[in-house]
Amino acid sequence: MTRTAGQPVDLSGLARALGAPARLQVLGLLMDGSARPAGELAAAIGVGPSTASEHLAVLVEAGLLLVRPSGRQRRYALAGRDVAQALEALGRLAPDDAQREVRSLRQSREQRELAGARLCYDHLAGRLGVALTDALVADRWLTGGDLRLTRLGRSGFGDLGVDVPALEAARRPLTRSCDDWTERRPHLAGALGAALATTALDRGWVRRRATGRGLDVTPAGHRALVRTWSVALD
Repeated sequence: MTRTAGQPVDLSGLARALGAPARLQVLGLLMDGSARPAGELAAAIGVGPSTASEHLAVLVEAGLLLVRPSGRQRRYALAGRDVAQALEALGRLAPDDAQREVRSLRQSREQRELAGARLCYDHLAGRLGVALTDALVADRWLTGGDLRLTRLGRSGFGDLGVDVPALEAARRPLTRSCDDWTERRPHLAGALGAALATTALDRGWVRRRATGRGLDVTPAGHRALVRTWSVALD
């Protein structure tokens, strides 16, 4: 049914889909842009296969996940960047006390790791993402506020091997400000944010953790961040 102008959006289905902690865990695991089989997701959130299947079906029905055939398996992934952006924004709306509430040492460690450095779908987030964005603005590679690429930034990203003209020719916005739910400040998203994350991964500045979407900044990464943008992380 086509929604007419001024007609309120019915969010009840999305609210129900997001109402179960297990489903939120699934979405969190897939916020790094990965596609994972149901069995892996079930083990990660600590439920049986049938329960996981029920949760995944709800998320697919709500339009939050899509299913990708992969040989004999079916892999689940976020339905797109818009879903990741919406979830990140919702996380920013959560009260600080809700974000700090933990029930185990493992959960506390995972929260600290995500707050330090993580992927927000395909770009860098957490303290790393925000610090890099601040440095890009301070070094005048990006303008403040709207994060537009400057002439100096075009040259700098080119020196890093980023094909800026190719990014501009694509349909995706070149830069976009994304609200960081742990830092409560924006980090760089868009095609350029994704290219920066890819560069960091390809050059070994950051590496993915074996589980979850947290990232480790490597010694080479620390040196590169200081050398290129004077970013020194704790």
